[in-house]
Amino acid sequence: MKKFWILWCREIALYFRSPAAYVILFFFVLLTGVNFYLVLNSMNRGPGSVTLVEAFFNNTFFWFGFVLPFPLITMRLFAEEFKLGTIETLMTAPVRDFQVVAAKYLSAVFFYVILWAPSALYFAIFQWLTHQSAANAAGSWLGAYAMLMLIGMFYISIGCLASVLTKNQVVAAIMAFAAISVMFYLGLFNLLFANISPQVRDLTAYISAISHMMEYSQGLIDTRPVVFYVSMTALVLYITFQIFQSRKWRQ
Repeated sequence: MKKFWILWCREIALYFRSPAAYVILFFFVLLTGVNFYLVLNSMNRGPGSVTLVEAFFNNTFFWFGFVLPFPLITMRLFAEEFKLGTIETLMTAPVRDFQVVAAKYLSAVFFYVILWAPSALYFAIFQWLTHQSAANAAGSWLGAYAMLMLIGMFYISIGCLASVLTKNQVVAAIMAFAAISVMFYLGLFNLLFANISPQVRDLTAYISAISHMMEYSQGLIDTRPVVFYVSMTALVLYITFQIFQSRKWRQ
């Protein structure tokens, strides 16, 4: 556990020693802030059927800002190590391969949590100033942020897999963005195409991030998305681990 802790702290330090991390954080907070303002401004025009939490997590601006950061926060995790040759130094240390993969993955998850942490302050400030609740029930809060974490953990694992496949960070970012976009848009088949078979409709609904967030932000908790994201995250990380071991010995 001590070795993993040291590795994890090393990865976190690498994030915050880079100016790119602060640029990503700045623009992401700006995007979420603009999204919150636009949603609030829209709701002020008249009564609606959705809460502030539902509206914030279920609009085009939100999904644009949500998908964009994953390639940026994962592209350097393995690609930079292979490019600079520092992976050899790392692997001469008394650490196991799975500890390296886990430390890199969880450091990206930690940075992802930091990206979204300010959004909770938006709702807290709103309730403090207006004395009104941003959601109908606590389940909406918990559901929205739980789904935010589940989808994020899966997409970060895809970014890790893309990064371990190449030495070029830009290529890793492009591959991650393409793979995440494919997963995301597959879930839109129900909305884009009316004449599809019930089997395809059920499948796309099962993997649709938009449908999952919509349900969870309403406080409608279903275990099927949890099983899907946890199992897919584990599978992608296992593939990443296997590829990392293979590439390590080819260096």
